[in-house]
Amino acid sequence: MNFTLTEEQQLIQKTAREFALEELAPGVIERDDKKIWPREAVTKMAELGFMGMMVDPQWGGSGMDSVAYSIAMEEIARVDASTAVIMSVNNSLVCHLLEHNANDDIKGKYLTKLASGECLGAYSLSEPHAGSDPAGIKCLAKKDGDHYIMNGIKNWVTNGINADYVIVFAVTTPNIGHKGISCFIVEKGWEGFEAGKPENKLGIRASDTSELYFDNVRVPKENLIGEEGSGFRIAMATLDGGRIGIASQALGIAQAALDAATAYAKERIQFGKPIAAFEGIQFKIADMATEIEAARLLVRQAAFLKDQGVPIGPRASMAKVFASEVASRAANQCVQIHGGYGYIKETGVERLMRDAKITQIYEGTSEIQRIVISRHFLK
Repeated sequence: MNFTLTEEQQLIQKTAREFALEELAPGVIERDDKKIWPREAVTKMAELGFMGMMVDPQWGGSGMDSVAYSIAMEEIARVDASTAVIMSVNNSLVCHLLEHNANDDIKGKYLTKLASGECLGAYSLSEPHAGSDPAGIKCLAKKDGDHYIMNGIKNWVTNGINADYVIVFAVTTPNIGHKGISCFIVEKGWEGFEAGKPENKLGIRASDTSELYFDNVRVPKENLIGEEGSGFRIAMATLDGGRIGIASQALGIAQAALDAATAYAKERIQFGKPIAAFEGIQFKIADMATEIEAARLLVRQAAFLKDQGVPIGPRASMAKVFASEVASRAANQCVQIHGGYGYIKETGVERLMRDAKITQIYEGTSEIQRIVISRHFLK
């Protein structure tokens, strides 16, 4: 593994950092407070090629590697984790799934629009009674001639309200567990398909999360991705890559916490000198910096191995569980270093604490990641 970035990766890092500072930083606190979806920013990310970074150019993508994608995600999350997760879902869970599992007809019709950023995608696996146990989903797609009739509810769907197309996992053969699950792409606007109201969340408030309702939605059989019964395999393989995206998001949040903590420690005067001169603060900064660097190496390694075609399940889980927990610790310490000022919205650091928490939950909780890792070593 090369520990230095290529010229192309350095350019991506610079471009993402400048975009985040110029386009995302202004208004980030207001967007979080008022739950304003960053429409203009998403459009500009599409223009930069950030919505389908790893997709082959023949399907409208930028043809970048996973390391470049991870770097861009980190830089964007460093300023605005809400915008980062919109980008992550479209790249990792939607475009990647279609490019590696759909036929050319579906790629031509849907992937080209999603990878170019002309349209936005969402990924719906979880249900009210099936979260960490996706094999327990109840959403049903019953074959009816040239269509499937889809009925059910999905929840915790990022981009659920603003997406044009949604990846939906549904049961096509009941009573046989995960082997009866299939994967579809469904268009917004089809009769019987509705999005619920946005969830009022602790963090990443500028991204939309909602339930999706399917009431006798007629899905053409051509919109089946892969074969009937292959949905569970597709979902699990896709989540491996998605975890690199969320780990990168967590890394960006952690780095933002370190940036804010070091800057404040240098300027805050107590007892006649900057608090950075006190050993108690120095140790906090040292621990934050060390953990963030270790997390970055885990994330970059997982991304690098993905590009080599190596199975990354345990590696992606290691990267996600560690980066997400580092993000929470770093954000907590950042607030502590700021003292009372860290507890108010105006400084922006309390948002890091709120945003960090979700990285330990979505796309597989920290507990699930530890199960994945332990099974690899105990098999």
